[in-house]
Amino acid sequence: MSVVKRFLSDTMIYGMSTIISRMLNFLLTPLLVDKFPAAVYGIFTNLYAYASMINAILAFGMETTYFRYLQKVEEKDKDKVFNNSFIITIITAILFLVTVFSMSEPIARWLNDGKEVNQYVEFVKFFAIILTADALAVVPFAKLRAEGRPVRYGTLKLVNIFILIFCNLFLLYWLPSWKETSPFWDSFASGWYRNDWIGNVFISNLIASVITLVLLIPQILRFKLKLDPILINNMLRYSFPILIANISFIINENLDKILFPKLLIGEEGDQDLGIYGAVAKIAVFLNLFITAFRLGAEPFFFSYSKNENARKIYALIMDYFVIAMVIVMVGICANIDWLKYFIKGSEAEQAVYWSGLFIVPILLFNYVLLGIYMNLSVWYKLSDQTRYALYISGIGALCTIVLNVWLIPLYSYVGAVFGTTVAYILMVGLSYYWGQKNYPIPYNLKKILSYLITGVVLSWLMFSVFNRSILIGNMLLSVFLVIAFFKEKNNMLKVLRRGN
Repeated sequence: MSVVKRFLSDTMIYGMSTIISRMLNFLLTPLLVDKFPAAVYGIFTNLYAYASMINAILAFGMETTYFRYLQKVEEKDKDKVFNNSFIITIITAILFLVTVFSMSEPIARWLNDGKEVNQYVEFVKFFAIILTADALAVVPFAKLRAEGRPVRYGTLKLVNIFILIFCNLFLLYWLPSWKETSPFWDSFASGWYRNDWIGNVFISNLIASVITLVLLIPQILRFKLKLDPILINNMLRYSFPILIANISFIINENLDKILFPKLLIGEEGDQDLGIYGAVAKIAVFLNLFITAFRLGAEPFFFSYSKNENARKIYALIMDYFVIAMVIVMVGICANIDWLKYFIKGSEAEQAVYWSGLFIVPILLFNYVLLGIYMNLSVWYKLSDQTRYALYISGIGALCTIVLNVWLIPLYSYVGAVFGTTVAYILMVGLSYYWGQKNYPIPYNLKKILSYLITGVVLSWLMFSVFNRSILIGNMLLSVFLVIAFFKEKNNMLKVLRRGN
C-alpha cells in the first residue's frame, strides 16, 4: 500500500468514528436547547469552556510527546515511553482531583460570583471526576493510535458517545415521564433526582467518561511503575512548551466563552453566550474533519519523518486538506437554512438562537485556519523545536485576550469571533514564517490561497447576496466541486499510484 493510501485509510477510519460520534453528540444540542432556555445553556457553554482548558493542562502535552519519543527510542524501549508518559498523567490527574475537591467551594464562588454556591460546588466536583477520567485516558488512547488500531479506538469513542446520549435521554426525558406514571421509577428517583436540572447533563458526561476509562483497562494493565528519570526529564522538556501552547490554543478557542459572564454581566450576557454556544455547534461539523485529520496525521507524520520524500508528502497533504476543508465550509454555508432546525424550541426560542446564524461563516473560516495551523505545526514537533509552539500560541493567546476584552463589551459574540479570526491569522503567519526558516516544507501557497479566497467569496455570496437560499447555495457548491475535481483529478491519480 502506498504511503498516501495508508495515511488516507487510517484517517478514514478515525474520521468515520469521529464524525459519527460527534454527529451523535451534535444531536444532543437540539435536545438541550429545547430543554433549557438560552441563559441556562450559557452555564453549560461556560463550564465546558473551562473544562477544555483544564483538559489541556492535565494531558500535559503527553499525546504528542508519546508519538515523538516512540520514534526516538529503540524497539525494546517503547514500553518505557508508555510507562513514563502514563506516570506523568497519573501524577497530574491525582493532584488535580485532590486540589479541586479540597477547594470546591472557593472555586464555585469564583465561577458564579458567590450565587448558587451549593449547586456550583456539585458542578465543580462532577467536572473534577470527568476531567480526571479523561486525562487518564489520553495516553492509553494514544497507544492504540501508535499501534495502528483505529478500529478499537473508534469503537471506544462511539461507546463513549452512546453512553453519553443514553444517560442524557434517561435523565432529561425518560425518567421525568416514567416517574409520573410508575411507582417503581418514582421510588428510584426519590431523594436524588432533580427534574429540568442542567447538572443531569454533567452527570451523564461523568458516567460516560468513567466507563470509557474502564474499557481502556487492557491498555492500562500494560503499565509498569518503572521510572526512568533521564527519559522523563527529556520528555518533560519536550512536552512543556507543547503544554503551554495547548493552553494558549484553548484560550484562543474558549476564552471568549469564559469571559462572557465577566464582560457582559447579567441575563443579556448569559443569553448571548447561549446563542453563541448553540450556533457554534453548527460550525463544529467542520471541526469533525479537522479532528479526524489530526488523529490520523500525527502518528503518520512522526513515523514517516525519516523518509527522504517526507517534506513533499507533508506539502501534498496540506494541499488536499485545505481543499477538503473549504468544500465542507462551503457545503455547510449552502445548507445552513435546514441545519438551523437542529436548534429546537418554540418559535420565540428558535428566533433568539437563529439571530446568531450570521456568524457561522466566520466560525467556519476560523476552523479552516485552525486546521491549517495544526498542519503547519508539524515542523516544530519533528525538529524538536517545541519552544516555537510556546512563542506562536502565546502571541496568539495574548492577541485573543486583548481583542476579547476590547470587543466583547462592544459587539458581544461578534467581537469574540473576529478576535479569534485575527489571532488565528497571526498564528498561521508566524508558524509558516518560522517553519520555512527552520524546517522548510514546499507548500503550494498559490493553490492554498486560491482555494481559501474562493471559499470565503462563495460563503459571503450565499449569506449576503442570496440570503441563504438552499437551492442557489447548493448550485454554487456543485459548480465549485466540479471545477475542483477536474482541476485536481490528474494530480490525485498520480499520488494514489505512487508506491511510497
